[in-house]
Order: sequence, then structure tokens, then C-alpha cells
Amino acid sequence: MVKSQRPPSGRTNLASCIVATIFLIFLVIIVLIVYFTVFKPKDPKIYVNSIQLPSFSVGNNSVSFTFSQYVTVNNPNRATFSHYDSTIQLLYSGSQVGFMFIPAGKIESGQTQYMAATFAVQSFPLAQPNQAAAATTIPIPGATTTVAAKMTGPVGVTAGFGGGNNVNRVGPTMEIDSRMELAGRIRVLNVFAHHVDAKSECRVTVAVNDGSVLGFHC
Repeated sequence: MVKSQRPPSGRTNLASCIVATIFLIFLVIIVLIVYFTVFKPKDPKIYVNSIQLPSFSVGNNSVSFTFSQYVTVNNPNRATFSHYDSTIQLLYSGSQVGFMFIPAGKIESGQTQYMAATFAVQSFPLAQPNQAAAATTIPIPGATTTVAAKMTGPVGVTAGFGGGNNVNRVGPTMEIDSRMELAGRIRVLNVFAHHVDAKSECRVTVAVNDGSVLGFHC
């Protein structure tokens, strides 16, 4: 004679649900730990290696030059950094005097890429003394000083001492600000897309006599 089996009790079903819930919670915790310790998106870092003015012309209280900036960009993420809508901007006395779009590209996971940007800056007038004094008081957040220079002088320029290979140079100088931004995204685990960007801001001190870069701090 076959005996009919009893249906599972309510307590058994409840215990199974509790075990499944605990397992899911534990799994979510593990995923979050891995995400925030390994795959959490980080902004790439820009390191400015050199700034040069290959050509420089001054006359009638105006200047024009060619601007070159050499940087390395590090991608600390465990995913490829795809950048686009990237720019480099030059400002003098608070006004834009130069601008360049940076071509789109990719930097692989954990890699460092070398970049160079060179463009011509059209002639612009040197600032009047009061404008130059105001321009030198613009702060650059988070800056780490590489070279220091005095910031007073006549006719829109500053008289100061350069740094590095130009420590013995004395004469009229001007200051320009370089702002570089790489905007883009990374795709975590090839599924989740996150917006990240890298920025650098540098103040450059230039000798007005010959266009020598006396120093910069970023």
C-alpha cells in the first residue's frame, strides 16, 4: 500500500527563503566590495612634462607665438579610457587667446600615454598694468608649485626671476594660463559606462624679450 507524502511544511519553505535571502545579500556584498576596490572608476591623471614656445614675436605692444605642451596621461582604471570632446585652452589676463581640439583616442587599462599639442596663437595685445596685476591674482586650485616668479612689472608684463635653466635671467615677463581637459568614459566589465575626465591647469611665465619659458606651475 503506497502512502501519500505530506506536502512541505510552512517552516521548511520559510527556512529555504531565509537561506536564499542570506545568500543573495552575501553575494551583493561581495560584488560591491569587488566593485569599489577593483573596478571603481577613477579620473585619469595628466602630468605636464614640458611647455615650449617654438616661435615668438613681439611688436607694437602685442605678441604672437606657437604654443607646445607635452604631457603624459595615466589611466588607473581596469578598463579602457575612451576620450572625446577634449580641448586645450590658453588664457591671458583672463581672456582666451588660444584654443585647440584634441583628437579622440583611447588609453588602455593601467597604461600611460604620451601626448603633444602644438598650435599657433594669433597676435594679441599685452595687458595694461592694472589688468596685468589683476590677472596675476587668479588662483589655480590644487596647484603644486614647480617654479615661483615675482608678479610685478610695467606695461602688462612682470619683472621677475625664472627657474630651472633660466635662473640667471632677469627681465620683463608675461604670464599665460594653460587649461587642458580630456573628457570621456570607461566601460566597467564591458557593461556599465561611466563618465570620467582628466584636467590640468598651469600658469606659464614667459620672457617677453625672446619668448623663453622661464617656468610653470600646475
